[in-house]
Amino acid sequence: MGKDDIKLIANNKKAYHDYFVDETYEAGIELVGTEVKSLRMGKCSIKESFVRIKDGEVLVYGMNISPYEKGNIFNRDPLRIRKLLLHKNEIRKMNSVVSQQGVTIVPLKVYFKGSLCKVEIGLCRGKKLYDKREDIAKKDQQREAQRDLKIRSFKA
Repeated sequence: MGKDDIKLIANNKKAYHDYFVDETYEAGIELVGTEVKSLRMGKCSIKESFVRIKDGEVLVYGMNISPYEKGNIFNRDPLRIRKLLLHKNEIRKMNSVVSQQGVTIVPLKVYFKGSLCKVEIGLCRGKKLYDKREDIAKKDQQREAQRDLKIRSFKA
């Protein structure tokens, strides 16, 4: 495993369904030892999580890292608020964009990049119901086209 090898731990597919992702950032995350061990075992969920900027710090809420089985007294609360590590200029830029109406920050992926745990967060705008229907229709069309291609290749 090299320095830039990426091992995906959690992916927030629902975020891509519910939001338009305008911009993404890669952030480190402040963890304790047992949380890292639990993440290495793949025990993480970011489905219900969200990100807020408070007092110049970026915090992720609702990120569930299951307690490490062998961690006993060192285990922390699985849903505790965790600090994300970003550069100040990135935080300022995100804060100015979030202050606009209808923009939110959502965690998209949690992964290991080499030995470091990273979180990909996105500046997102909410989708309306008709936008979701358009996406579903596009996926259906692509699926039909793939199916037609397979049928043609078998006949040839």
